[in-house]
Amino acid sequence: MSSASAPPPPRRRQRWRAHWADRHALPRLAFWLISRGAAMLAVCAGLYVLNGFLIGWANAYEVMTGITSPVAARHQWCAWPLSVIGWAAIPAMIGGAAGYIITEQIQAHQARELSDVLDELRHLAEAPGPPPSSGGGS
Repeated sequence: MSSASAPPPPRRRQRWRAHWADRHALPRLAFWLISRGAAMLAVCAGLYVLNGFLIGWANAYEVMTGITSPVAARHQWCAWPLSVIGWAAIPAMIGGAAGYIITEQIQAHQARELSDVLDELRHLAEAPGPPPSSGGGS
């Protein structure tokens, strides 16, 4: 008779797939950064690197930040997408991340019931003020 052996440990690829599937359990901001933010950042970085090699790193930076017009670049076909990304996509990513953070903060503060807040305010209004300070009388 052969004894039952333990199953082999999961392979690296199986562990990675299980870990990737668990990303839906993350908070909204972390999920957005991993799923959509990373892809957008990769496209931005790829265009910046491509422009860096074609038109120079300083010129690529200036086109992306809007200091220089993409019309002035040698390879306009590549400078225009970088300019649009620097003008629209990067601020949109930053705004999206900030929006998620602000939304989470607002929802955390809205979780309190109105009656609890009113009770706390009544309690603070009824509480006696600080004890009077003893003046240095003679």
